[in-house]
Amino acid sequence: MQDRPDPGLRISVIGTTGSGKTTFAHALAQRLDLPHVELDALHWGPDWTETPRDEFRARVAAALSAERWVTDGNYSKARDVIWSRAQTLVWLDYPLRIAFWRLLRRTLRRTITREELWNGNRETWRGAFFSRDSLLLYQLRTYRRRRRDYPILLTQPEYAHLTLVRLRSPREADRWLAQV
Repeated sequence: MQDRPDPGLRISVIGTTGSGKTTFAHALAQRLDLPHVELDALHWGPDWTETPRDEFRARVAAALSAERWVTDGNYSKARDVIWSRAQTLVWLDYPLRIAFWRLLRRTLRRTITREELWNGNRETWRGAFFSRDSLLLYQLRTYRRRRRDYPILLTQPEYAHLTLVRLRSPREADRWLAQV
């Protein structure tokens, strides 16, 4: 790792559900004085309705048309829009046990506090723990696939321009962030 990493002015933070992408991206954006674009806010409408694909891609393209930003998320339906504009990809590649406990704690906190997320949405006990759409189940279903697919995707020529920063633990992420 270099002494003082320079991630550039357009950075995408990726990682499994619950890895802390939004928290990390927000901290990185503050540290570098860059706007933070949260993809979930562009994707989720009221009552947890998904924004239609073309509209979501247009929202992402508009939000990332600026020359400076940090974004977070794993939306494959807009990956080409995001990664083609990004200079750096920060991959929070944590072990499942860490990501799972982070997601469980976050979900419990949001459910108990009734924290409003995007467009009036809130996590519920039923949605979090008793639904086929549970983020906890989603994380378990997608964790291995993301770890398998990201290295393959990053070998594609259209993403050769990206600088990859692969952080394998929260401690490593904190150290990298402190050096930026």
